[in-house]
Amino acid sequence: MLKDAEVQPMLPVKDLAAAEHFYRQTLGLDEIEVMPDTALTFRTGTGSICVYRSEFAGTNKGTAALWEVNDVEGTVEELKGRGVKFEHYDLPGVTRHGDVHVAGAIRVAWFKDPSGNILSIQNSNAG
Repeated sequence: MLKDAEVQPMLPVKDLAAAEHFYRQTLGLDEIEVMPDTALTFRTGTGSICVYRSEFAGTNKGTAALWEVNDVEGTVEELKGRGVKFEHYDLPGVTRHGDVHVAGAIRVAWFKDPSGNILSIQNSNAG
């Protein structure tokens, strides 16, 4: 049933204009669908991510979306150059090198969108 279906992350946001700027300008995603004053959908890789206006934005305390990349450190530096601030967490068995958390082969960095949604980038060869 769902095993062959594409999945689309849905992220609640407080301010749709701020979300549009962040996802389009800061993260460099292409906007592919607009529902005025309601939602925006962006292309990312072969999939998409939708942000929608909601009073519940920023209430999730876990990672809402993860991008797999070949170069975590390089992506961190590029995003920092675009104004992204990275989160630092103290997690058991995890060390931190700058903004990148390392656990065995896994390298991950977390950041938030303007509504407080937790996003991350992780090395694509971690598994």
